[in-house]
Amino acid sequence: RGSSRSPRRVARPRPAPAEQLDIIAMNDLVSQVKLWASAFGGEMKSISAKYSGSQLLQKKYKEFERAVRVEEIDGLRLVKRLAENMEEMFHKKAQAMKVRRLVEAAEEAHLQHREDPNLQYEYFNAVLINEVDEEGNSVELGGEFILQPNDHFNNLSVNLSLSVVQVPTNMYNKDSAIVNGVYWSEALNKVFVDNFERDPSLIWQYFGSAKGFFRQYPGIKWKPDEHGVIAFDCRNRKWYIQAATSPKDVVILVDVSGSMKGLRLTIARQTVSSILDTLGDDDFFNIIAYNEELHYVEPCLNGTLVQADITNKDHFREHLDKLFAQGIGMLDIALTEAFNLLSDFNETGRGSECSQAIMLVTDGAVDTYDAIFAKYNWPERKVRIFPYLIGRESAFADNLKWMACANKGYFTQISTLADVQENVMEYLHVLSRPKVIDLEHDTVWTEAYIDSTLPQAQKLEDGQGPVLMTTVAMPVFSTKNETRNRGILLGVVGTDVPVSELLKTIPKYKLGIHGYAFAITNNGYILTHPDLRPLYGDGKKRRKPNYSSVDLSEVEWEDKDDTLRNAMVNRKTGTFSMEVKKSVDKGVRNPKFKNAQTHTNKSFSDGVALSRGHGKFFFRGNVTVEEGLHDLEHPDVALADEWTYCNTDEHPEHRYLSQIEAIKLYLSGHEPHLKCDKELVQEVLFDAVVTAPLEAYWTSLVLNKSENSDKGVEIAYLGTRTGLSRINLFVVPDELTNQDFLTAEDKEGVFNADHFPLWYKRAAEQVPGTFVYSLPFNIGSENKSVVLASTAIQLLDERKSPIAAAVGIQMKLEFFQKKFWTASRQCAALDGKCSISCDDENINCYLIDNNGFVLVAEDYTLTGKFFGEAEGAVMSKLLQMGSFKRVTLYDYQALCWVYSESSDSGHTLLDPYFAFFSAVKWILTELVMIGRSMQVPCDTEYPAFVSERTIKENTGNIDCDGCIKSFVIQQIPSSNLFMVVVDNKCDCSMFEPITMDPIEIMYILHWPKNSERLKMQKDRRRPDTCHPFHPEENSMECGGAASLNPSLVATLLCVLVALFPR
Repeated sequence: RGSSRSPRRVARPRPAPAEQLDIIAMNDLVSQVKLWASAFGGEMKSISAKYSGSQLLQKKYKEFERAVRVEEIDGLRLVKRLAENMEEMFHKKAQAMKVRRLVEAAEEAHLQHREDPNLQYEYFNAVLINEVDEEGNSVELGGEFILQPNDHFNNLSVNLSLSVVQVPTNMYNKDSAIVNGVYWSEALNKVFVDNFERDPSLIWQYFGSAKGFFRQYPGIKWKPDEHGVIAFDCRNRKWYIQAATSPKDVVILVDVSGSMKGLRLTIARQTVSSILDTLGDDDFFNIIAYNEELHYVEPCLNGTLVQADITNKDHFREHLDKLFAQGIGMLDIALTEAFNLLSDFNETGRGSECSQAIMLVTDGAVDTYDAIFAKYNWPERKVRIFPYLIGRESAFADNLKWMACANKGYFTQISTLADVQENVMEYLHVLSRPKVIDLEHDTVWTEAYIDSTLPQAQKLEDGQGPVLMTTVAMPVFSTKNETRNRGILLGVVGTDVPVSELLKTIPKYKLGIHGYAFAITNNGYILTHPDLRPLYGDGKKRRKPNYSSVDLSEVEWEDKDDTLRNAMVNRKTGTFSMEVKKSVDKGVRNPKFKNAQTHTNKSFSDGVALSRGHGKFFFRGNVTVEEGLHDLEHPDVALADEWTYCNTDEHPEHRYLSQIEAIKLYLSGHEPHLKCDKELVQEVLFDAVVTAPLEAYWTSLVLNKSENSDKGVEIAYLGTRTGLSRINLFVVPDELTNQDFLTAEDKEGVFNADHFPLWYKRAAEQVPGTFVYSLPFNIGSENKSVVLASTAIQLLDERKSPIAAAVGIQMKLEFFQKKFWTASRQCAALDGKCSISCDDENINCYLIDNNGFVLVAEDYTLTGKFFGEAEGAVMSKLLQMGSFKRVTLYDYQALCWVYSESSDSGHTLLDPYFAFFSAVKWILTELVMIGRSMQVPCDTEYPAFVSERTIKENTGNIDCDGCIKSFVIQQIPSSNLFMVVVDNKCDCSMFEPITMDPIEIMYILHWPKNSERLKMQKDRRRPDTCHPFHPEENSMECGGAASLNPSLVATLLCVLVALFPR
């Protein structure tokens, strides 16, 4: 035989024995891998189907097929219903402060009160209650104040009968104005209590006084920070500012002439910063420093105003540190620029188109500049002037007072840093005058926020970190006739509404598995959206900077042209379609077309997003009430905690009912006041009946001792489209590898107000009849890890059929991996001797999922990692061949680490006051600093990978510097998994690993681009009301003195008389 074969070898080189073996081995490997994949896939499907009961459940839904009616979801009708539900809820909350309640009670109490400068009154100070002195006696303004844990306030200790009063640290607790205000506002206590009894879903109610004190119900003890300071001032809160004033365009002029050196410039900086604190998202501003020349604090914003959002205000604050004093102050040039700027910007139609003001921060003015005011502001006086005289000298006070009084403004003098806050606040009272005289009690709603400066933030810990809320607020006015033309604002009342309350109005079962609802404010900021991520850090308990002003375009990033966003901002109703890619558990769900339906109400614009395919359909089943209740009351049945089947919050007698108890009471017909979602209740009864046979099926598996002898399968679980779930344990609870799965701690694994469980969503995207395998948690030690196997149950055989339910099992990762290694040792050889197996040292075997994450590898530390990190060369080839494709995703709510250089500003070291304010600012913004680095908001892009379903198997060769590295990839049947076998003899380290690390998007490459970014303004909708001025207001209430001196009055009158004939 040797001589007969030799002629055929003459024409080709004879391979070395090792190479010959490699060729034979790789040819064998292709068929072997297919065998291994088939064996492993078959066994895992058998185990998963058996223990989950998927085939039984599919059969049961099939039996009811003729009894159900499939309907296409009408998105527009759905979003209108949502808008109506939200508006009803908003109206209900607002009523708690309107008719015959907080506003009227406060105004009536003030009307009946007569100011007494000598009034002595002991009230419950929020900081001092239950405090004792060294002798054990109650301190002044303290006293015994009963506090009891209350489950409605997350077991925080509160007093449901009384409110408490907080006074800012920089104010005197017993100041006459505060004592009088506290005295008459005691009348609110009974209204607070009555409101809570009428609407038990209410949480914090409060009155923020224009004098600075804050009355809060229920009563709670406040604790100062480690420095003994409570920095909270209610007048700086968005809800107060929005309710108290109308939108405004503001130009801030800062004197940086040589006389402003030292402490004066420090006070000026703090004054400007405090003014910025009082501006909200409906306002526009710019800052101009002046001496003999004009210096825009941000040079690229020369000649325009920007929206007073958090980002812009912080940007300008950074530039304040760069101001230095020199030269001569030319106020006439600055005033002329400010008037022209306000006029030109108003003509663009981009500003507030309401109030206008010039804030003048200076240590003096040598003239009254009446010629400038006559040219630009009289006789209409549409621009108010607010001079802030810095320093103790008052030589130029009369000129500045005249400017204020002649232009409907207000003059104040600021001598020390301690004077800044109160003096800045005075301008808000002036701007609120027209609204007060008109008696316009406008109701405002804020965007979503987390108010961790209040004690209720402790309530928000709750194991899952702070809770998002919105505030409804309304102004309170003095109604005394003798002060009508002075337009006295007494304060603002408000109540907090958790965003979770809004989510209760959303019919999640109608939105489908991937559908969701969202709402935005007039500025495009998110009120509620499942992709809003306001928190970060360990336990997700730290607030991101700017978390409360996240624009819709930052989460709906596929809406490249802001078509959806702008339609909602402009109050349009309609349908919008776009293709989206969503990141799901580190992977990417297949791109789906999404229809977004939008509708508006008076408070917000609402939208619902529906995915195409199965997400467009809903079905109705029908069973008798008796059947449904019988199967619903079984111990293994649970309903989604955050879904509203019945409203148990509206009446106190229902508050302690579980949802199942409420449904039972509702169906009995004996409780007419209990409101339930009739359609949802009917469908959950249907699902209870259809899924009931699984209980007996699972029980039979548990009783059969020969089954599951190695206890590899631990849990079987089921969820339906109505939020109903069932769970069965195959091991005792103490033996569960993952104790948190399907518990409240597992936020992603259970039905929430805004999403279906993660395992349910992933199963729905798989081909019907197949299982999706995933690692639900970060992989720790081996005995703590599990694998989930889930599959969707469709109502009909069609691809577009509604998904009725999903079932699955939890198994030990060790059990799962053992099955894989056992399957990989099988071979087709008749003698049972395999030429190759995963035990061979010259190959590496992996099991990866459809997003490229490793479930099984010989190196256990790779479990849960991305395959490209371990085999960069192979992953590159798979992308090149089309077995996987890369998808770029974006994160516009990311945080990036940056190097923080220390400031070289001399005043930071020399001025302890400035250092203190800087420290407070740092603490409040919660910048996380480690060494010289900190986290700041940024935009990032990151890759995700998804397999091509049509490619079942593939082979490839990689040239690694002359060494050929081969690999085989084979899909595991009936799953989302792939087996990858790689020849490891070649050194392919020249190929970089492929990671999923995010990359920061660098927009600001040079100065002009930075300019465009700052100038860019998205569409926004102005508030519905505007109160810039009122003909009856007394403009002589302008600060410093009660009125102008005679010579100034004469001068003003002469100027006005001269102007009117023109």
